[in-house]
Amino acid sequence: MRSRCLRLPAAALLGLAALGVQAAPQAVPDTLAQRLLACTSCHARVDARGNPVNDSYFPRIAGKPAGYLYNQLLNFREGRRQYPLMTYLVDHLPDDYLREIAGHFASQHPPAPRPAPVDATARLLARGRQLVFDGDAARKLPACVACHGQRLTGVEPAIPGLLGLPRDYVNAQFGAWRNGVRRAHAPDCMAQVTSRLSLEDVAAVSGWLAAQPAPADARPAAAIARPLPLACGSAPERP
Repeated sequence: MRSRCLRLPAAALLGLAALGVQAAPQAVPDTLAQRLLACTSCHARVDARGNPVNDSYFPRIAGKPAGYLYNQLLNFREGRRQYPLMTYLVDHLPDDYLREIAGHFASQHPPAPRPAPVDATARLLARGRQLVFDGDAARKLPACVACHGQRLTGVEPAIPGLLGLPRDYVNAQFGAWRNGVRRAHAPDCMAQVTSRLSLEDVAAVSGWLAAQPAPADARPAAAIARPLPLACGSAPERP
């Protein structure tokens, strides 16, 4: 019987297919890229036509410094950041595998999305630009560029870029730091910054950042002037 089946003509095989007899499923390659495809269902990516997507909430992770991505995976696993789905995904993953995941996404550099329209007054946007480039010395607020780089694309190995992030996401992260839901390695410099920002300042910074186009090459800078204006446990000074 087996030999006869192997010799079925093409017309017979087509007939079997029409009756719902399906061929064996194609094997899925067991690669890191294949395993991590699920991540792109939430995090901003390119669509089927290759156009960049700017999600209304979830951040793009492609191209972020590997050290930053690794730190965030650790933070989710160890409870310093609170998002049940992320905690569930990384809860039992070892450090080495988290480093692989971070390196995989850090090596990707898709085109940046176009900025989404921002509903904000000119005065609010001007305040946001001031805080980003100059800070506010009277309130001991350093400029964002002093840590995140003059182009705001982040700094290797562990400081993230700020351009291309959805406004709602930026607002949510400031809220999480303010409420203690998001934390980082001590000293937590972003918690200090957030404590000195008014709610209007948060809206100004998030609005201005969301309105800015990312540069064509949004790779993080290789280095930045040290020491940083605030001690940061996630980006410690080199000895």
